[in-house]
Amino acid sequence: MDGKSGSKTYKIGQAAELLGIKPFVLRFWEGEFPQLEPLRTASGQRMYSEEQLGLVREIKHLLYDEGLTIEGARKRLEEKGPSDLLREVREELLAIRDLLAGKDGSNTEVRS
Repeated sequence: MDGKSGSKTYKIGQAAELLGIKPFVLRFWEGEFPQLEPLRTASGQRMYSEEQLGLVREIKHLLYDEGLTIEGARKRLEEKGPSDLLREVREELLAIRDLLAGKDGSNTEVRS
C-alpha cells in the first residue's frame, strides 16, 4: 500500500503477472512511452499504481490488439488529450449516477 494516497501499488513482477506480460516488456515500454513512469522505492524498485496499470493496459491494447507500432501507439496516446479524459470521466460519472438512481428508488415515474 502507498501510505500517501491509499491506492494499491504493485511490484514489477506482480504488475506483469496481472497484465499478462513479462517484466522486461514493462521495463522496455518505460523507455518508449514517457507517460509510463512508475514510482521508485528508496532501493530503486519499481512500483506501479492502478493508474499506471491502466496506462499499460491501454498500451498493450494498442500494440497487441490494434496492431499499432510503438511509434503509432505513442502518437495515439499523445493525441488523447485532457478533453478526451474529461469526456471519459464524465461518461463514467453519469453511468454511476444512473446506477445509483435506479438502486435507491428515486425514479418516481412509476406510480400505481
